Amino acid sequence: TYQADIARREDRARLLEVVLRDFGWIDLLVNNAGVAPLARKDILETGEESYDRLMAINVKGPFFLTQAVANFWLSKSQELHSREPKPKIVTVSSVSAYAPGLNRGEYCISKAALSMLTPLFAIRLAEHGINVYEIRPGVVKTDMTSVVTAKYDQMIADGLTPIPRWGTPEDVGRAVAAIAEGRFPFSTGEVFNVDGGFHIRRL
Repeated sequence: TYQADIARREDRARLLEVVLRDFGWIDLLVNNAGVAPLARKDILETGEESYDRLMAINVKGPFFLTQAVANFWLSKSQELHSREPKPKIVTVSSVSAYAPGLNRGEYCISKAALSMLTPLFAIRLAEHGINVYEIRPGVVKTDMTSVVTAKYDQMIADGLTPIPRWGTPEDVGRAVAAIAEGRFPFSTGEVFNVDGGFHIRRL
C-alpha cells in the first residue's frame, strides 16, 4: 500500500515512481479515489472551497494520474507490444454523473466530468491495445452514504431500484475483477452499471 493525495502533482509522481520501483510494470489502473462535499448544501449555497476540493480529487487527480500511467506505457512500446494481456484502465464514477442531487451539486458535476475520462482515453489508447472502462455504481453502502442511510432505505423500499437492496463495495469489486481478468477484450469505452438497475427508465 502506498499513500498519496492524487490531487497533488508531486504525490502522483511519487506514487508512480515507487510502484514502478517495486514492481517495474503496471497491469491495471483503477481510478477509485473520490470524496463527498464538505457539507450537503443546496446548489444555491455551494461554496467554492468544497467545489474546488471535489474537482481536484475527483477529476483532476484521476485525469492526470491516468495521463501519467498511459505515458509510461507508451514510453515502453516494445514491452507493451509483447505483453499479454495488455494493461487496462478502470474508472469508478457514480450514477450522480447523470442523476442530479440538488444538495450535492459539486459532487454531481465532478462525476459527470469524470465520466468523460473513459471515452477520451479509450479512443486515444485503443490502437495500443489498452482498453478503458467505466464502472458506474448506484447506491452503495459506504462511509460516504452512512449519513443518508434512512433516506435511501426508504427510497429502495419504495422501488428506487429493480433489485431491491443496497449495493456493496464487493459488487463494485467484482466488476473490476471481471475487467482485470480480461473478460471484455472487444469492448472499450464501455460503461458498466453496478446500480441495481437504477439506470433503467420505466413508465
